[in-house]
Amino acid sequence: MKTTLLIFLYLILTASAFAQNVRLTGSVQEGPALQPFPYVTVTLKDTTGKLIAAAITNEKGIFQLDGIPAGKFVLLYGFTGFQSISKTLVVNPNMAVHLANVVLQPDAKLLSEVSVTAERTSVSLKLDKKVFEVGKDVLSQSGAVTDLLNIVPSVSVSPAGVISLRGNSNVLVLIDGRRTGLTQGNALEQVPADQVERVEVITNPSSRYDAGGSAGIVNIILKKNKKSGFSGQLRVVGGVPNETRISPSLNYKSNKLNLFATYGLRLSDYVGLYTMQQAIGLSGTPVYLNQRQDENRHDDARLFYFGTDYQINSHNTLTAAFLRNATNDHDKTRLNYLYSGKSGGIDSSLNRRGESWEKRSYNQLEFNYTRSFDRAGKKFTVDMQYDFWDSDKDWNLVTSRLLPVAVALPMIRTGSIGASKDLMVKTDLVQPLDSSSTLEFGLKAEDRRVISDFIAEQENGTGWEIIDQIDNHLLYKELIGSAYMQFSGKTGAFSYQVGLRGELTQIGIEDRMGSYTNDKRYNRLFPTLNISYRFNAGTTLQGSYSKRINRPSLRMIYPFNELTDLTTRYVGNPELNPSYANVYELAFLKNWQSLTFNPSLYYQKNNGVIEDYTYRNAEGLFITMPVNINQETRYGLELSLLYNPLKWLQVNTEFNVFRYAEQGKYQSQSFDYSGNTLTARISTQVKLKNKLAFQALCNFRGANATAQTRSDALYGIDFGSSKTFLKDKATIMFDVSNLFELRKLNSSTTGADYQIKQTNIPNAARYRLTLVYRLNLKDNQAIRQAKSGNRN
Repeated sequence: MKTTLLIFLYLILTASAFAQNVRLTGSVQEGPALQPFPYVTVTLKDTTGKLIAAAITNEKGIFQLDGIPAGKFVLLYGFTGFQSISKTLVVNPNMAVHLANVVLQPDAKLLSEVSVTAERTSVSLKLDKKVFEVGKDVLSQSGAVTDLLNIVPSVSVSPAGVISLRGNSNVLVLIDGRRTGLTQGNALEQVPADQVERVEVITNPSSRYDAGGSAGIVNIILKKNKKSGFSGQLRVVGGVPNETRISPSLNYKSNKLNLFATYGLRLSDYVGLYTMQQAIGLSGTPVYLNQRQDENRHDDARLFYFGTDYQINSHNTLTAAFLRNATNDHDKTRLNYLYSGKSGGIDSSLNRRGESWEKRSYNQLEFNYTRSFDRAGKKFTVDMQYDFWDSDKDWNLVTSRLLPVAVALPMIRTGSIGASKDLMVKTDLVQPLDSSSTLEFGLKAEDRRVISDFIAEQENGTGWEIIDQIDNHLLYKELIGSAYMQFSGKTGAFSYQVGLRGELTQIGIEDRMGSYTNDKRYNRLFPTLNISYRFNAGTTLQGSYSKRINRPSLRMIYPFNELTDLTTRYVGNPELNPSYANVYELAFLKNWQSLTFNPSLYYQKNNGVIEDYTYRNAEGLFITMPVNINQETRYGLELSLLYNPLKWLQVNTEFNVFRYAEQGKYQSQSFDYSGNTLTARISTQVKLKNKLAFQALCNFRGANATAQTRSDALYGIDFGSSKTFLKDKATIMFDVSNLFELRKLNSSTTGADYQIKQTNIPNAARYRLTLVYRLNLKDNQAIRQAKSGNRN
């Protein structure tokens, strides 16, 4: 009897213990777009109002409540500016409860009364990326996205607009997790920096991302408008040299429908200066050339972007959008050539004047379907994107000899016409397995076709004749099919993600006249691994690995070239193959109240590296073309510091020191070379009373070299100031880029019997005045962009 009583008591206690250990999981989405809603407060109370448990949703909008007793409760969901939701819940013992998705809708009345005061830039480490949250920095509000990227840790933008990650330009640039017309050509110059919410720097992307870009991915996340009703913004810019921009944006949002439209007009002038000194025949009788090129470029650009999100019901959303970016460029160049011998006397002099006209039109149609489920975190998406563009460019080149005898040389003209069609379809499924692990997989197919015609002609006595048989008609075909699967999980403070992506690539290059054809096929697997350990709320250690591919761009494989310069040409290489990279990284992040400390160690080994090769042909022209060499290794240390010693003062400092070594040979040229280099950046911002702010930014890139070319150190200073007024409805900003015109690209290329020294200043100092006026928006909000589905 005693034994039976003890067993009975034990069963009661055990049942009671298990009854106290019920787990509740669920997810919250932001209406009407059905995007995951992070940082929502979820509270569980009993019928008397006593608090039982509380949680905050994570980045995926998922929350978890543990140790819940059996009984009847009220579950409350709340976020400032949104309508609160309460639900009655009955919890039975010995069961896990998966709650249905909850969608929070904006509260127009509350939003009109909310004032967000968080202004500081911040950096955080996620499982597979570093996230740079854009604050109200002056320079991140006054310029374009390219100006903003120059203050993002690890990222830099050259004077010519080339985006690099840790000194490596093999970067894949995305917007809201996908390739878009906004990242093509100079379109990023059309997007105001204050439209960006955050920038994700992904040096070791997970398998859900394309494997392209051996340096990694820069993912630009645009702001999303959460305000019901009508809202908008007008942005007007005036600058010297001429930079005129007008960018109105409008948005209408209701419970089920979100309409958005943005228009951008840009009229810009650029002043460039390029000088070159050539020394040829150094072992015998040398010939020297001093060359100067003055360039005036004028760009007209018009960008139009509009679309809609439609919430069919609480689980289904459709998005459709259209983008058009049309440009009309008119460029003028003046080239002067002075040839001399060893004595220094001028032997001959030539002058070439060039004028070009180019029209480009980039169009993009996009469609997204998102399906959510009652199961927290489960999501299915379908994305379709169709891009089509065309271009037409003509050059007229007039050349005359001034010395020793004045002679007018035959006029040269070139013409190039291009067009492209690109269709992409992808689908993704996120399937939670339990409260701490998720399985994700997806499929993608992309078909791209590019047509490019190029002709070069020279005037003769009776008309025009083709130069060097340059009358080419190129067809480029690219088909990439891919599939991925990845598993992520969390055990206590330890998180992990492992994935595998397979990509099948088929490329065809042919001259439509039948003189050339080249087909390539390559299939590869790309594994990824990301692990993270969180010591506490402000301390994280992260390790990662990924395999990447760097596919040659169309410019690199295009076998024809423009004839602007008499002495040098760039020629593509149709035989070029992709390169592959294995990338390893260990990163640490520590946040104190006023200091963020973020060091990273990284190592990268590249096989089949693409490197520029310069040689002198039989006609005396210097030809530069890309070639594959054996390998390159690169390893380094990066340190980023954000320091806020005072409420009104912020200092952002970054150092990146790395060593690189190349090995390989092409024809008779050895590419074996190793060296060290350093990049550094410091930004200081001062915020005074009455919403007046100043910021200065200094960028430094140390000297670097290859086996043929050495580039000197590069400096640059930017400055900006801003003032917000009219109850945060308006902001006026003044900024200067390339202050003192310090950004000069000095390089020296050495060959067996020659040396070429160049100085390039593609952009003079630019002074801008910007006025932003907001309709029904605060100064921390922006116009809604198309929903990103499962792209980020």
